[in-house]
This record gives sequence, structure tokens and C-alpha cells, in this order.
Amino acid sequence: MAEIGVHEAKTHFSKLLMRVSAGEEIVITRSGEPVARLVPARRAVRRVLGGDAGSFEVPDDFDAPLPDEVLAAFT
Repeated sequence: MAEIGVHEAKTHFSKLLMRVSAGEEIVITRSGEPVARLVPARRAVRRVLGGDAGSFEVPDDFDAPLPDEVLAAFT
């Protein structure tokens, strides 16, 4: 993991981004102390609609009134 000072990071930011996009991690330091870390961004995973289709079935009595003993528990 490379350590780069703040001034050098500002001067060569686009070059640092190319290195990071290639998989390298870079620590930015101020007065020799780490203050930030540049890491490659995670790629977003495309979600597919309907991926869980068929994994759950809504029961026929889903919206039926609750039994009295269950209703009493809420009061």
C-alpha cells in the first residue's frame, strides 16, 4: 500500500485514480500521519426483477379478520 503526501496527491490526483482503478490502495498522509485511504470502488451489481418469483405464496386468508384472542393482545 503506497503512502502519498497531501500535496503530491493534489498534484497527481488523476494518476492516483488510474492506479486505484487498477486495484491499488493508496494512503494519503499529512505530516506523515494517515488521513485518508483511496480504494477501488465496488462495482454495482445489477439486480434482476423477479429473481425471487415463486419463493413465497400469499395465503388465501391473508386479509381475513384476526381471531379475537389475537386482537385482544393488541389492546
